[in-house]
Formats: sequence, C-alpha cells, structure tokens
Amino acid sequence: MTPPRRQRRSPGPDRSAAPAPPRAPAKEDELPNPERLFVIGGEGGGERADIDLVTLIVARADPPVSATPEEAALLRLCAAPLSVAELSAYLSLPFSVVTVLLTDLLAKELVQARAPIVRQKVADRNLLEAVMHGLQKL
Repeated sequence: MTPPRRQRRSPGPDRSAAPAPPRAPAKEDELPNPERLFVIGGEGGGERADIDLVTLIVARADPPVSATPEEAALLRLCAAPLSVAELSAYLSLPFSVVTVLLTDLLAKELVQARAPIVRQKVADRNLLEAVMHGLQKL
C-alpha cells in the first residue's frame, strides 16, 4: 500500500480553490495593528505596578485635560470598582496595555488599586451540611 501523496502549500493563493471572501474593513473599536498598542501604552520600559486580573481599580479623580483618550476612558469606567480584566474587556485592549496605563495612573495618584474582596477561606460547616443533606434527599 502506498502512502497518500501530500501536496505542498504555496505561500501564494491557490488557483484551484475558491477565491477568498473580501475582508471587511476594520471597525474603529478594533485594533488591527500592533503599532497602535505601542502608541497607547508608550514605551512601558519602566517598572509596572503589581496588578493582576482580579485587582480592583477605583478612580480617585476626574480625568484631567492632559489625559489621553484611553486614560480618560479608564477613569470614567472606574467610578465604581472594576477589575482589571473587566477594564481590559470594556476597552478591547490587551491586559499588558491596560497594566501600563494603570501604572501611569497610579503614579499620578488618579486611581487606587485594591485587592479583591476575599470571602471566608473555610466554608461554613452548617452550610456544607445543609447542602449535603439536600443532595442526599434527591
């Protein structure tokens, strides 16, 4: 039995395949090129704040006139505590870019970073027993 012959793919478009559908133009809220992310985040070569995805961010002041549009959007969103993951999703920016922006805002004391609220480390025994008895009755 002979092995199947595999055809090499060429980097150019395949003539035998159907033509690819035209690409839709990029929307304004999408970031099609990485250069834009570099412009938003700046060099980012300095130290970054110790921020993770669940750190809560709260604005301490209104956006100043000198703030970039992304910084102003962050400050407006943070009127109520939001996690860094939520901010990243709302602004459609990668976590690393949001971290750089938040580090700058923390240095300017325009936002405050809080650790997430941790509930009890050990679950309540009465609650666990109630759940166990409820499951046994099923």
